[in-house]
Formats: sequence, structure tokens, C-alpha cells
Amino acid sequence: MAAWRLRRSGAVALAASSAVAAVAFAASSASASDPSAAALDAARQRVARHGAAPPPRDAQRAALAGSTPEDPLDVLVVGGGATGCGAALDASTRGLRVGLVEREDFSSGTSSRSTKLIHGGVRYLEKAVFNLDYGQLKLVFHALKERKQVIENAPHLCHALPCMTPCFNWFEVVYYWFGLKFYDLVAGRRLLHLSRYYSVDESVELFPTLAKNAHDCSLRGTVVYYDGQMNDSRLNVGLACTAAVVGAAVLNYAEVVSLIKDKSGERIIGARIRDTLSGKEFETFAKVVINAAGPFCDSVRKMANSNVTPMICPSSGVHIVLPDYYSPEGMGLIVPKTKDGRVVFMLPWLGRTVAGTTDSSTAITMLPEPHEDEIQFILDAISDYLNVQVRRSDVLSAWSGIRPLAMDPSAKSTESISRDHVVFEDYPGLITITGGKWTTYRSMAEDAVNAAVRSGNLKPANGCVTDSLHIVGGYGWDPASFTVLAQNYKRMKKTYGGKVIPGAMDSAVSKHLSHAYGTLAEQVASIAQNEGLGKRLAHAYPFLEAEVAYCARHEYCESAVDFVARRCRLAFLDTDAAGRALPRIVEILASEHKWDKARKKAELQKGREFLETFKSSKNAQFSDGKHNGR
Repeated sequence: MAAWRLRRSGAVALAASSAVAAVAFAASSASASDPSAAALDAARQRVARHGAAPPPRDAQRAALAGSTPEDPLDVLVVGGGATGCGAALDASTRGLRVGLVEREDFSSGTSSRSTKLIHGGVRYLEKAVFNLDYGQLKLVFHALKERKQVIENAPHLCHALPCMTPCFNWFEVVYYWFGLKFYDLVAGRRLLHLSRYYSVDESVELFPTLAKNAHDCSLRGTVVYYDGQMNDSRLNVGLACTAAVVGAAVLNYAEVVSLIKDKSGERIIGARIRDTLSGKEFETFAKVVINAAGPFCDSVRKMANSNVTPMICPSSGVHIVLPDYYSPEGMGLIVPKTKDGRVVFMLPWLGRTVAGTTDSSTAITMLPEPHEDEIQFILDAISDYLNVQVRRSDVLSAWSGIRPLAMDPSAKSTESISRDHVVFEDYPGLITITGGKWTTYRSMAEDAVNAAVRSGNLKPANGCVTDSLHIVGGYGWDPASFTVLAQNYKRMKKTYGGKVIPGAMDSAVSKHLSHAYGTLAEQVASIAQNEGLGKRLAHAYPFLEAEVAYCARHEYCESAVDFVARRCRLAFLDTDAAGRALPRIVEILASEHKWDKARKKAELQKGREFLETFKSSKNAQFSDGKHNGR
């Protein structure tokens, strides 16, 4: 046993040291005259370090509260979504002193409720060609570049996904085939894989539930192209932790109560913040504040000037999750134009099928809920293209996200509303960044930090380096990394009688841990083995009790909802299973955070109320109708 442990430890240490050694070698080859190269290599070494973990929450809070008017931070970011965390990472790797505050949890808003696709901008290409619009073509080049970077910088959380487009007449076959071949050409070296045409028989073999007839037309084949797919909230949390590892002070559950102005009242110099976990308030001073609050950015802007022109036009995007048999593993289905002109898709995601989406105006709320007619629209739309009965009772989870479509306040007309991002300084010292999409979060963050540097006359040590920086867990990872877990670790499980028994670290669990945590997965496996936390949290899902303890210790997981919705994705995958797992999750978090009985009861109640906003067939109230088959 001792020899086995020695061999295991040696293998683990060798894998970790190899990643660090590779980074160190790159550092030694960097030119001393290139500060950006040196900064990138320094950041890589910190992120690639074995067991890299961010500072504890108390230390982060103290760092924020320790700033003064005489010794301010360079940048304070408000908002812990993809763009906010990306901005904190960007600014800190430029050598700036950075803080970030988030009212709820990292990725608690729009960034955890996305389509899960990393788009390459194929729809922009269609507009560019038919409208002879060079601006749209530039958006395609931009999206393709950023898509490639996102996948490369978080290889464990992102991957290429083939997407099938059904064609029901020969014109569609030719149209989509030529269009996607042109897309391949435009992508060039940023291409994921070549698109291709499949015959009817080949298509049905690849996608068994695909209907051969739709709208009184016969299927003529399909065209398959590739886009990127991700685990969005885990990528967001990874960005926050990476920013913390390289020096940013990031704090969730920290609400901006008001903005602080200088004595003349002409410039923003910080913010008053309430730690919502303790109820205590403190002030953080910064030379520039970046407002990356997503749908809520207008609320932050009004703290500086109550008369500002709103710049957010919120849109609701609803998605549903169905059982895995609706789509095959490794192949998505996208219909560019349904009978009412909208786009619908079905994608395999974490062992289930996610389908969507809607696009309609909505009100801004903290916990948006999908309307039943939106769920029914998605079910109706996909039923036209499938040969299986599409039932409302099959919906395992349904959620709504708010897209913060942006309008430039300096524009002269409302025609400026777009899905591209806007960077704007409408009060000195306050930079607002909003709009855009997940795919371009990194370049959005870069634009926001560039604006902050100009506004505050900051002196960064180097330029932006995030286009070549992996997030924590990415260095040294490869698709076969899960085998180290499967071969070298056991899942020690406590029975109801208190006895500890061994269990296999099977492939499903090993692959899940490897993809969710990258090279840090061994820390989770070690907790499962050494602390008796090897049980699964829910039947048929690979999430382990050990993950709850790990996330509480190293990923700023402060509540049951944080874990069930954003550290693992059980709330999004299966609302009913998440409800059954809640009590055990609360027990483990209580042990980690030293909660009393009252706090445990409150956490359980909050968790159940949160899950009620996910309209699965178990908790939704709906009338009898077309999709209510039992």
C-alpha cells in the first residue's frame, strides 16, 4: 500500500511539475525587453502551480477594505459575471492593483444562463454577404478569433461541437453547404473542423431522432458545421479564481451601496460596499471603477447621476433541458429558420439535452422565471423536426436569462441597439461595459480595461496578455487526464450506519471531475478518498460530496444555491434531483462554514425557493395540452 501511494504521488507530482516546467521554460525564453511576454510568463507560472488556490474570502475582503484615498486601488470592478471577472483578470495581469465585488455569487446572473455555445458568428456572415456589410464581416473575424481563444484557454471546460442543420429541399442543401464552406474559408487557421454534407441515411444514423419529414417536405440531407460549447458558470468561476491567484481581490456577496465622489463631486473615486454575509459595510477606493453589472448596469450608473439615459434593453432567453435520448452524444441540431423565423437548437450538454431559445422583451429581475408559453414554443418548434413524441412532462429543468442588449447613450437614435458591446464613460471615473456575448467576453474586458487606463491615467506594467493565458486547471490538462483519477483514487463512502466503505472512481465520475476542475481534479478526488466524501449527491449524476467541500474551501462557494446552480450544474440539469440533493449539500457546507441550525434551515429554504424558479415538469403549474403526454 505504501509503495502504491508512493508511485501514485510520484505520478501526480511528475504531471504537475511537467506543466510548471514547460511554463518555466517558456519564461526563460521570453525577451527581457518585452514586458508583456515577461508578465504573461509570470502569470502562467502562478496559474500553473500545482494546487494553485485563491486566497480565502476574509483576506480578499481585508484587501478591499484596506484601500484608502491616499493609497487607492487602480481599478475596482463592479459585477462578477464573465466580463467583470475577465476585466479583473486582464487588469491584474497588467500589473495593476485590482478589486472586484459582486452582489450575489460569481456568474449568478446572465453568465450562468447562456446557450452554452461559443459562437463563431456564422449568422453575421450571412448578413455581411447579403447586405454587403463590411462591419458584419469584421464581427465574424472577431468572433472566430475569440472563440478559438476561449477554447484554448479553458480546454477542460470547452470543446468543439458538431451542429447539424437539416435541409428539406435541394435549394437549402446548396445554400447551407456553400454558406458554411465560405464560413470555413473565412475561419482559416481558426477553423475548428471542416463542415460537410451528409445524406439522409447518414444523417439519421448520426441523429436517430431526426424526422425524415417536416412541413410536408422530405429530408434531403444535412449540413454539419462546428461551433464551441462550454460549461459557462464553471468557466466564470474559473476566471474569478484565476484573477484571485494572479493578485486581484475578488469578493462575492459584496453589494455596492453607493459610489464615492471626490471633494469636488466631479469624479468617482470608489464605492461603499456591504458584505451581505456579515451585514458590515466598508469603503473601497480606486482610481477608476468599471461597471460590469450586466442587466443592472443602469442601476450603478444612476448612483453617479440619477438623470442618466438608460442603455439596457433587456431581452429574455429561455432554455429547457430534456433527457439525453432527445439528442445523441456529440451532435447538436440547429434550425436557422423555423416557420416563424426564429432559430431553435437542441444540443447535448453534460449528459442531457438543452433546447432553446426565445428572444423577447422582459423586465429586469434578480431571479427571472420562464413563462409557460415560452417553454411551449420551444417544445412546439423542436417537435417539428423530431420523430419522437415531445412531452412537457419530459422537461427536467427550464430557466430564463436576461440578455443585456446595449444602446450607446451618446447615439442619436434607438437604431444603435445591438448585440455588440458598448464601452462608455458618462461620469468621470466610471467606465460602463455592457452588451456583447459570452464568446467575446475577453475582448470586452480588454476594451473596458483600456478605457480605464485612459480615464485614470493609469500606468500598467505591460499590455493585455489574457489572449494567451489559461485559467486555473487548464495547464497540463489533456482529454486523457481522467485516467489518472480512475486508476489512482478510490471513492470512500460513509454508509447510513457510519461505516466507511470503498467505491470505484468510475469513468463517469473521473471524466466529470477532470472536465469540471481540470488538473485540480486530483484535489477533489483526494478529499473523496481521504475524508469519506465519495458518495454521489444524486442518483444517475456524477457529482460527488467531495466537490461541495472543495468548492467551499477553494472556490468561494458560500451557499447551497452557489453549489447546486453554479459549481455543479444540477439545478440546470434536473431540478428534482437538485432538490433531493439539497439537504446533504447544506450539511457539508454547514460543516465547512460552521453554520448553526438557523442558518442551515434558512439555506435549505432558500435553495428550495430558488429551484421553484426552474420550471421543470415537477414544479411547474401548466394546463393540459399538446405536450402533456404521460
